[in-house]
Amino acid sequence: MAKAMIKGLVGKYTLEVYGRNESSLDALKKEINELNIYPLNESLNIEGKDIILCVKPNSLEDLSPKLQGCANSLYSVLAGTKLETLQEKIKAKSYIRAMPNVAASYQKSMTTLTGDEALKAEAIEIFSNIGETLWLKTEKEIDIATAVAGSGPAFLALIAEALSDGGVNAGLARADANRLVQGLFSGFAPMIANAKPSEIKDSVMSPGGTTAAGYATIEKNGVRSGMIEAIKSAYEKACELSKK
Repeated sequence: MAKAMIKGLVGKYTLEVYGRNESSLDALKKEINELNIYPLNESLNIEGKDIILCVKPNSLEDLSPKLQGCANSLYSVLAGTKLETLQEKIKAKSYIRAMPNVAASYQKSMTTLTGDEALKAEAIEIFSNIGETLWLKTEKEIDIATAVAGSGPAFLALIAEALSDGGVNAGLARADANRLVQGLFSGFAPMIANAKPSEIKDSVMSPGGTTAAGYATIEKNGVRSGMIEAIKSAYEKACELSKK
């Protein structure tokens, strides 16, 4: 996620990237040469800085003592980590929880935000550089959004892979099946932005046709309930992380 966000924000802001894994930092520097990259050793003075914190949630305990001073603002991309926990661990004037997704590297992230209202406009401006943003009122909502938009690319990748596998199973070459799925997802984006899912479904499904036959099989195999349960499980995991 950090790499995806950096790709989306580089050139728009003056970035300083700090990390604990020097081999990863070296690889990042080779890929994005204009970055200012530094190893995070014993401590880092964050006084007056605007910080985007993008590490695994379980790394916060080890990392937070190394961040010295009081940041101007702290944007956390740690799934399930509550504002209260961030306030206890890292000093800052304002706090925002953000949940982008990996499409940030293409400036197509769907990022959800919540936190200090005074920082709302600035948060939206920053994260709008990597895609769309949605401000939510509560932390519960952002944990649900984490399951939908944060984990969503992985769920959609599974659907895409399954569609391609279906094409191959029916007799298409893998390259052709993959190309069809790529075109399908590309064309679907503007459709879902302008119509409800049910409207798209009804526009394609004719009585007794191929789509109706395939759709009935999807329902028979519980794909809809499976996706609903996937969102529920991902949300519950976000809640579990918030308790650690």
